[in-house]
Amino acid sequence: MNNTRQTAFSDPGAYAHLFDKLPTDPRELAAVVRNVITHYRDPRVRLPADHADDVNHRWIDRLLATDQSRHDAPLDQPRAPESRVGGCCRDFSLLAVAMLRHQGVPARIRIGFADYFFVPGWHHDHVVADYWDGDRWVLADPQIGPGDWPFDPDDMPRPEDVNAPFATAAAVWTAYRRGEIDPATYGVDPSMPLRGDWFIHGYVIGELAARYGDEVLLWDVWGDMSDSIDEGGAKLADEIAALLLAADAGDEAAEAELARRYAADDRLNPRGHVTCLSPTGETFVVDLATRVSAPAPGRAAH
Repeated sequence: MNNTRQTAFSDPGAYAHLFDKLPTDPRELAAVVRNVITHYRDPRVRLPADHADDVNHRWIDRLLATDQSRHDAPLDQPRAPESRVGGCCRDFSLLAVAMLRHQGVPARIRIGFADYFFVPGWHHDHVVADYWDGDRWVLADPQIGPGDWPFDPDDMPRPEDVNAPFATAAAVWTAYRRGEIDPATYGVDPSMPLRGDWFIHGYVIGELAARYGDEVLLWDVWGDMSDSIDEGGAKLADEIAALLLAADAGDEAAEAELARRYAADDRLNPRGHVTCLSPTGETFVVDLATRVSAPAPGRAAH
């Protein structure tokens, strides 16, 4: 994939002009992102109840439309935390990637797990940004910013190592299959059942989809994603994870094989349709081409 080109999800559309006068320093861009978005689960901020659906902004132009409906101001003009768009790690990182791509910088999101939030020993599902600085890929977490971290959040260790602060889903799955990690410590939150081998398996598919431009929501599901894994599903994840790690190491044949398999396999490719299991409690199906959502059978309308 050409990582300088906007995808359907990162394209700012009619709001591209908001990016024109932003700083070119990626660290400064990340600060702008944090000015636009508040994490919907941030315990320090009480978001208005009528902003709950912000978390379902799948497309950056819709996220920007929401921001501008509340502020009608440049993105770097300070916003009160409670008036920002409510989003998650994927939104912070995809907005940063959209800004970088707008400036001609190759950039992409990376999907996996981070060990630096809240609970010691727990690995939260997470999304970060990766960009090419002309010499190398630089991994950054636009959500957290400077602070008391044991690493530089704007230039993090590479994510293909399962022991890195942030590790890709492919690295985590591979380590699990080798018996090197406890999959029960990987998921959304220790208090929730969204954890374990099946959860990591789904994120391997999500990592692949994002690599080829389907940068959907973390709660979108399709294809081989399920809360259980059969032998075929595990083998599929083994193969895709191995190819992802090889491609990240520069193996062009692995990259080509990934692209071929993503295009051909309905278990991997959403084919323009996802089921959204929203944190709002709603479940609906989404046509990604028309952007039309419909309630899932037996569920309330969205």
